[in-house]
Amino acid sequence: MGKLKVLPASIANMIAAGEVVGRPASVVKELMENAIDAGASQIDVIVKDAGRTSIQVIDDGCGMSPADAVLCFERHATSKISEAADLQHITSYGFRGEALASIAAVAEVTLKTRRASDDTGTQVSITDPAAVRTSSVAAPAGSNFLVRNLFYNTPARRKFLKSDTVELKHIVEEFTRVAITRPEIAFSLNSNGRDIYRLRKAKSLKFRVLDLMGTNVAGDLVDLSADTSIVRVSGFLAKPDSARKTVGNQFFFVNGRYFRSAYLHKAVMNAYAEYVPEGYTPSYFIWLEVDPGSVDVNIHPTKAEVKFEEDSVIFQTIFACVKETLGRNAFGEGIDFDTEGRVEMPQMGSNFEEYKGPANRPEPVLDSGYDPFESIANPSFETEIHTGESSYTYPVERSQNYGMLFEENQAAQAKALIVKDKYILSPSSSGLMIVSIRRAWERIIYERSLKALSKNAPVTQTALFPVQVQVGASACLLFEEHASELSAMGFDISPFGTDTVVVNGVPEGWTCEPGKVDGMVQDLTLILSEDNAGLPELVNSSLASKMATLGSINAQVPRNALEAKQLIDTLFACDNADLTASGHRIISILPIDEIDKKFH
Repeated sequence: MGKLKVLPASIANMIAAGEVVGRPASVVKELMENAIDAGASQIDVIVKDAGRTSIQVIDDGCGMSPADAVLCFERHATSKISEAADLQHITSYGFRGEALASIAAVAEVTLKTRRASDDTGTQVSITDPAAVRTSSVAAPAGSNFLVRNLFYNTPARRKFLKSDTVELKHIVEEFTRVAITRPEIAFSLNSNGRDIYRLRKAKSLKFRVLDLMGTNVAGDLVDLSADTSIVRVSGFLAKPDSARKTVGNQFFFVNGRYFRSAYLHKAVMNAYAEYVPEGYTPSYFIWLEVDPGSVDVNIHPTKAEVKFEEDSVIFQTIFACVKETLGRNAFGEGIDFDTEGRVEMPQMGSNFEEYKGPANRPEPVLDSGYDPFESIANPSFETEIHTGESSYTYPVERSQNYGMLFEENQAAQAKALIVKDKYILSPSSSGLMIVSIRRAWERIIYERSLKALSKNAPVTQTALFPVQVQVGASACLLFEEHASELSAMGFDISPFGTDTVVVNGVPEGWTCEPGKVDGMVQDLTLILSEDNAGLPELVNSSLASKMATLGSINAQVPRNALEAKQLIDTLFACDNADLTASGHRIISILPIDEIDKKFH
C-alpha cells in the first residue's frame, strides 16, 4: 500500500486558511472587501480584544438569499468568475471564494443577511466546519458577520499572536488601506466600545486621506496626475522636507486595490533623489488605473502583490510623473546667499521723503573746557571704592583695564568657534579639534536614553505652551502602547481624543519649538510603528539608537561659545565620545603639521 493519502477536507481547509487568515487584521480586511463588493454605502467594524474575542463587520449592501448564505462558506464558491477567461477582467476585491471558507475553518462564525426584496433574513451559524445551522430571523438589509474565538482550534496559531495593542494596530492598518480607496462609502471602526474612526462619506480622496492620516500628513501633500495610453496615475506626494528616515505612509493602489511593490517604490525614490537626503523616505499615495487584463492580482495568497504586463512602462511613467510634480512645485533648493542674521535694508522709491519722517537732528553741544591732550599726560584714571564710612581711591591704568577685557573675550572665543551651525572648532594640544554638533548630540542622547530605559530618572524639559499634533487614530494607539518607554526617556506626550496627541515636554536637549515638534512627533510615530521584540537589552539599545538619531536632528544648536564648550564637556563625559551608536566619527583632529602645509 502506498504512503500517500488525501487529507480530510477539515484539515485541508485549516491549512489553506493559513494563507488567507494570518491574524485578526486579515479577517477585517476580507470582510470589509466583501462588503464593498456587495455595494455597501456604510460599513461598520467592531472588534473586542483586538479581534481575539470577536470581530463584527456590518454592511448595508445587497445581502444574500438563504441558499447563497449557506453556500458562501464553501471553498471556491463565488459569483465573480465562471470560467478561466474571467480571471483576465477582475474588477472586484474578492473573486476566489476562499475568504469565508478560511475564516469558518478557524473560528466560530454567525451570519445574518437579508436582501431588500425579502421579508425575512437568514441566519447561518458555524461552530464547527462540519456543523452548519440555519434559521430565519429579522434583519436589516445587508449582511452582518460575527467572527468569534479566532484560532480556537489551532492553539499554536493563537499563541503566536502579538499583544492586543500590536494586533489592533494591524487592524487599523488594514482598515485604513480599504477605507482610503472608497471616499464615497462611510466607515467606522470601534474597539472595545471606543470609536477609533467614524468616517463620513468624503468629497474626494484627499479629504479621505485627511480624515485617516490627520493634518500632520495631509497638510504636506501636493497633487499628482498623469494620463497615458497604458496607465492613469493620480494621487498625492509629500513635500521633500517632510521625508523621514523611517518608512511609513507609502501607499500604492491599482484599480482601487492596495498592493505592495518594492520595484515601483524605487521609481518614486529615484524621482525624489535630488530632493531628499539619502536614507530618507517621503510619504506618498499613488493610485494607478490600468486595463484589468494587463494586471494579475492573483499572484499572492492575500492579493497584497500584483504583476503588471508592462511593468517597465509603469515604472518609467511613475518616475516621470513624480519628477515632474516635484519640479513643478519648485521643491528644489534655492540659491543660498548666506543672508541669515543680516539687517534687512528697506527699499524706497522716489517718494522716500514721505516715509523718512521729520528730521530730529540733535543740536551740537560745545565743551569749552575739554582738552584732548589731557588723557595723554595723565594715562590713568581714578576709581573710588566705598566700604562702610571710609572710601579709598585707586589709580587704574586705562590700557591695562581694556587689555584684560579684550584678552578675556578673545580667550572665550578661541575656546570654541561655531561654523555654519554644523561644527565646533576648538584648539587642542595636537592641533585643531573639529566636532560634529549633530553627531555629538546623537551620542549624548543615546547614552541618556539607555540610562532612562534602564529605569534611571529621566530629565524632561517642559514646553512653555503644550503643542497639539493631529496624528491619526493609528498613531494615537502607538503612543498609548509605548507610553511607559516614552516617559522613561523624558517625553511627556499624552493622547487627546482619538486622533491627536499633546506634547507637554521633551527630553533635555530637545527643542520645544512648535514648528519642529510636528516633525518630531511624526518621526516618533514611524519609529514606534516598528515591532520591537527580543531581549530587553537589545530592544533598549535599538530604541535608544533610533531616538538618538531623531534627537540629533531636532536638538538645539549652540548659540555662542559658552554653549558650544558646554556641549563638548557633555560629550567628553560620555562613555564613548569618539563614535555614535551607529559607528560614525564624532571628532576629528587636524594636526598642526597639516595646518602648516596649507601655508607652504
